[in-house]
Amino acid sequence: MFPQDEISARIEAALYSAGRPLTVEELVKAGGINSREKTLRVVADLVKKTKTVFKALEIAQLEDGTFVFQLKPEYAPVIRKFANQPIVSAGALKTLSFIAYEQPVLSRRLVQIRGSQVYSHLKELERLGFVQHEKVGRLKMFKTSKKFQDYFGIKDVNTLKGSLTIDKG
Repeated sequence: MFPQDEISARIEAALYSAGRPLTVEELVKAGGINSREKTLRVVADLVKKTKTVFKALEIAQLEDGTFVFQLKPEYAPVIRKFANQPIVSAGALKTLSFIAYEQPVLSRRLVQIRGSQVYSHLKELERLGFVQHEKVGRLKMFKTSKKFQDYFGIKDVNTLKGSLTIDKG
């Protein structure tokens, strides 16, 4: 069992670094404890501390019961010009979604569907660690990586494929 400060720090770190809402179950795991009630008390304490320390940031509980560390909505217009560009360009994101849907997929097929710009998308996606390839003769066979699954919160790629619909245009 971790000391109270460590539990709080671990939950705080999870909320900060996730970049997405976290379920209570995920926060229980992050805190390294098995108590949902204790986790909720720690989160409530973090909410109070955040309100006293930060003016533009908050830990919010969403309607679905998840928690997120976020910028208060009223500050979004202020920081818009300072915010980073998306981690993945729009074109590469379309290529990534096609790879996720069709995987494993040959580079030749990707060029047929996405055009010759797909090569720069593939370089970007490999640099980010979202896709990987293996050689099949002179061609490459692409599929998504473990980092892709972790980053986008995907537990099972086959379930994902079943729930996706792709506009092939």
